[in-house]
Amino acid sequence: MYPLKTAVSAVFAAVLFTNFGMGFQPEFAEPLENLTIAVGRDATFRCMVQHLGGYRVGWVKADTKAIQAIHDHVITHNPRVSVSHSDHSTWNLHVRSVQEEDRGQYMCQINTDPMQSQMGHLDVVVPPDFVNEETSSDIMVPEGGTAKLICKARGYPTPHVTWRREDNGDIIVKEPGGKTKVSSYQGEVLKLAKITRSEMGAYLCIASNSIPPSVSKRILVNVNFHPVIQVPNQLVGAPTGTDVTLECYVEASPKSINYWVRDSGEMVISSEKYEVQSLTKSLFEVKMMLIIRGFNKQDVGSYRCIAKNSLGEVESNIRLYEIPGPTKRVYPGPPYDEEDQQYEVYGSAEDEDQDELSNSVQVVAGWGQTPTSGTPSRGTFNTVHVDSSAPSSASRPSSLLAWSVLLLRFQWLGKPRPSGHQSSNTLHPKTTPNASSASVFSDILSYVFTAL
Repeated sequence: MYPLKTAVSAVFAAVLFTNFGMGFQPEFAEPLENLTIAVGRDATFRCMVQHLGGYRVGWVKADTKAIQAIHDHVITHNPRVSVSHSDHSTWNLHVRSVQEEDRGQYMCQINTDPMQSQMGHLDVVVPPDFVNEETSSDIMVPEGGTAKLICKARGYPTPHVTWRREDNGDIIVKEPGGKTKVSSYQGEVLKLAKITRSEMGAYLCIASNSIPPSVSKRILVNVNFHPVIQVPNQLVGAPTGTDVTLECYVEASPKSINYWVRDSGEMVISSEKYEVQSLTKSLFEVKMMLIIRGFNKQDVGSYRCIAKNSLGEVESNIRLYEIPGPTKRVYPGPPYDEEDQQYEVYGSAEDEDQDELSNSVQVVAGWGQTPTSGTPSRGTFNTVHVDSSAPSSASRPSSLLAWSVLLLRFQWLGKPRPSGHQSSNTLHPKTTPNASSASVFSDILSYVFTAL
């Protein structure tokens, strides 16, 4: 093998160094470009030569010193290698469907004396891929245990591995110094220590190296624990004739078998009377619902929601009882409040057919009521609101002012008026208050002194 390779190299060297006596020395028109090609694609090196004349162009893989081609002839036994040229100035070396072993330095040579050459580098890049034998699949771990996820990727350049949760939740990284919540984690190994049910779910392992496409693998982490039941209302009341809904929230992994049982031991199944529903809220959460239609006295009692899986069984009890149904109610007006008593004082009026002065004071207790005695037949009335409780220091001045005005009005009513002056709210000349007016005046004066 080696003598044959040496002989071929010697022949190629002899050809390269043969001078055909041309007037101009050949030279390279431009440098040989470096190539970066994804595995499986085709690569082409282009060598531009001026004044080649009778000289020859050869291709050599520099790192292995293996001759690829001389002029129009392919020397290598690699069937994916070929050569082409145009106008004796552009010489091409073609490598079809490049593989990782094709990576390296390639040399374009001219058989001048001394020999001229230039080199270009072929970089074969490989998109990331997973090593299935060394990558984790779906795992199952008990709550409180440790889950170790491994994602081994290959490619060129070396891929970076990133972990994320499929539901975009946080990844909890527990270390000796404490625990940290992160949205993503870098590294081929993800360790979930003292795992909880909230960390259950799908984890995505994403490998990338800037060479498309990136790849990802989905690993499902199942955290096993015995069932747990939460009941928002353990005592439920409802009027007869209505539909009643009982609810239980179950957490279990593996998934539990859930059902309802009455206090008599009879299992409740869906029928015209009952409707059993189950709503999945997450990988391990289920909402149990029992709808009782047309609730009546026979439905009163206890109902048990039961959850059972391979790790255990749990149940909770709901007590259903009857409450009075809705009735039509008539709500009274605002309640009576002694502090809000209103004293309405009606003034006197002059009747055209009567000369007698009629004054009356009326106290109306309660809110929103009307006077019980007769109102003046014609004329106007004045209303004064008085608090029946002892006036405070803040409200006393205003109350005294009101009573003072009222006293002045009674005094004014008793004075004679100039002749010719008439008003519906005044007395006729020489008319004096009657005994009733004097009695009211005395009562008001007594109240003022009491307030003082």
